[in-house]
Parts: sequence; structure tokens; C-alpha cells
Amino acid sequence: MLKLQNIKKDYITGDTAVHALKGVSIEFRKSEFVSILGHSGCGKTTLLNIIGGLDRYTDGDLFINGKSTKTYKDRDWDNYRNHSVGFIFQSYNLIPHQTVLSNVELALTLSGVSKQERRKRAEDALKKVGLGDQLGKKPNQMSGGQMQRVAIARALVND
Repeated sequence: MLKLQNIKKDYITGDTAVHALKGVSIEFRKSEFVSILGHSGCGKTTLLNIIGGLDRYTDGDLFINGKSTKTYKDRDWDNYRNHSVGFIFQSYNLIPHQTVLSNVELALTLSGVSKQERRKRAEDALKKVGLGDQLGKKPNQMSGGQMQRVAIARALVND
């Protein structure tokens, strides 16, 4: 499903180049569970951002379902992020003035799913993470663990 081939990522500031990734090659099989471990600053987040289409690699190639991403346009990356990747950020990135249900529905709004289908899928995702009875709450009314589960539901809702 995903194959990284000699991926390099450099950050250039002025005369200084920081080599965040230096030739990473790895393959991920469909539905494989993987942990990425390493010390602070070793490139874990950079690697995940490249895999998730949030950042671009400097050199090498990323293959998605056997197709090279070297020629991907913004529209291709948008489609990949909207339909193939779910993000759970460390800070959850929930919208404080929206309900839990609305926060999860938002992921589907960007994918063009109808309002009725958005509601059903968001409710189902929240039930799966044990928050089916919390739909009307706002993030500031929830514990850290509950907010994390909202973020997980939002990541899963696009299937």
C-alpha cells in the first residue's frame, strides 16, 4: 500500500541545511500496525507528515498503492488526505465552539458527503469510541482522554 524509497527531507534556512531524513526506505502492508520509535529530533514527525501528505520530500519517492507521487499535484494530495489518511494530532485540533458531533462531521464536510450521511457516520464513529452519549458536548466540557477519542473518531470517520 505505501512504499518509501530513499526518502530524504532537507530544511534550508539561509546557509544552513538540516537533513531531517537521510534516505529512509520502508514498506507498509495494508492494515499493518506499525510503531515508529526514536529519540527526540530524529525525524519521526517529519516521516509521518510526508506519509500523510502534509509535507513534501526533498528526494526519493513515495508510492501509494504502487503509484509514484513524484508527479502529484495539490489536488492529488488533497484527494489522498481526504480519502485515505486519518490524522490524530497530539493537540487534538478540535474546534472549541463546535460540539463533539460537529467536530467529527467536519472531516466529512471536506469530502463532500451529504448532511444526513455525515451525521450518521459521525454518530457511528463516536459510538465506536464510547462517546455516543456525549454528542452535544463541547471540547472544553470533556477530559483529555475523551478529546483524544473525539480526534480518533474524526480520523476514522472517512473510513
